[in-house]
Amino acid sequence: MAALGWLTPRKRSATARSVLAGEAAAEAGLRSTQESHAASEAEAAAKADEVPDFPVFGDHRAAAFFDLDNTVMQGAAIFHLGRGLYKRKFFQRRELARFAWQQTWFRLAGVEDPEHMQDARDSALSIVKGHRVAELMSIGEEVYDEYMADRIWPGTRALAQAHLDAGQQVWLVTAAPVETATIIARRLGLTGALGTVAESIDGVYTGRLVGEPLHGPAKAEAVRALAAAEGFDLDRCAAYSDSHNDIPMLSLVGHPYAINPDTKLRKHARRLDWRLRDYRTGRKAAKVGIPAAAGVGALAGGTAAAVALHRRRR
Repeated sequence: MAALGWLTPRKRSATARSVLAGEAAAEAGLRSTQESHAASEAEAAAKADEVPDFPVFGDHRAAAFFDLDNTVMQGAAIFHLGRGLYKRKFFQRRELARFAWQQTWFRLAGVEDPEHMQDARDSALSIVKGHRVAELMSIGEEVYDEYMADRIWPGTRALAQAHLDAGQQVWLVTAAPVETATIIARRLGLTGALGTVAESIDGVYTGRLVGEPLHGPAKAEAVRALAAAEGFDLDRCAAYSDSHNDIPMLSLVGHPYAINPDTKLRKHARRLDWRLRDYRTGRKAAKVGIPAAAGVGALAGGTAAAVALHRRRR
């Protein structure tokens, strides 16, 4: 017991120190708990203000639909195709001047003017009449490398990749020829493309369209038809466009994005609290909102395009 003798003279001071230590421990513990609770509440409040993860990983009933011209790519695909066809002697200099003017208008206006776009499509149809589809597909591959690859908006490309990484289908939806759109979609690693279908007989273009150009409300009907064929839930899908002409398509889905928007679309998107992205000047403004789906009248051209592409994939 002698070895424990050192405890005897210090019993009172040890007791006093124990009380002090206990009180200090209790005070520190309470303070720590209060700080922890405060931190947890702040973290919870911050999370409540955060935008939920999007796209949702593994949600196979969700898909993304991207307009092409000035959304995924700077300029209009049909104008770039025209430049490539001129280079290959498909038409004369006066037609090239026409294409150049249309491209200049598009760049300056930044919107799809229906009259100019229709004029461009008519020009393209007259140029390809009598040529084989396979020939235009081969040229389209070269034109992509020459004029289009360097005009892809990196920001929009990243958005598309996010959907792909989440295991979702990603489709281009454009008034451009379906052959050109399909090439671009494949080069970007996307699922596929819905585009304007030019009539061909025995693999040769007739110079006419099948139905109407895939433009405006027709895009919404193409998306609706594809969604029905693939089992997509449109409320869980996303759509991206720069043009007010695509408001029907954007309004069809639960997650609409205005990308490099024209004035009318920007105003519409802000009014409905849609997400905004502008990659033309580096400005990025995000706004979250889920609009009510807008009803759109059925257009045979859009439905036919979607069904035709779905059957082709099968």
